[in-house]
Amino acid sequence: MGSMGNRRSTYAETLVKKAVISEKIQGEPLVLHSDNGSPMKASTFLVLLEKLGIQSSFSRPRVSNDNPYSEAMFRTLKYRPDFPHKGFVSLKEVRQWAGKFVHWYNEIHLHSGLNFVTPNQCHTGEHVTILEKRKEVYEAAKKKLDTT
Repeated sequence: MGSMGNRRSTYAETLVKKAVISEKIQGEPLVLHSDNGSPMKASTFLVLLEKLGIQSSFSRPRVSNDNPYSEAMFRTLKYRPDFPHKGFVSLKEVRQWAGKFVHWYNEIHLHSGLNFVTPNQCHTGEHVTILEKRKEVYEAAKKKLDTT
């Protein structure tokens, strides 16, 4: 693996460490699903995953839907009206666009696969109250229809 591969592996290691720390999930049963890229298969990265108790899972060659959640996210990304199909001018522009997309995807976009709540609402547990209130509204509307 060349120096670029080593750098990518280091970035992957840093990302996983930060995620485990910020989400306070060390010791939880975790699986990291990824493609078969060299950063994700680097021996130092795999040792880190083992040390953190994270099981690695890899996409099968030429199978594009091993992880339907990530595939759905990439499809949504590619079909956003503001997706820059002609590419980016700079790394700064990539980071700005990706930051806006990730914020919208996790904090604003209501996902059909999540009963029309956001991933952040699921992550924080807020979705339980939202779905309970939604059910109450539906039941009240149904009751109103039944009495008319």
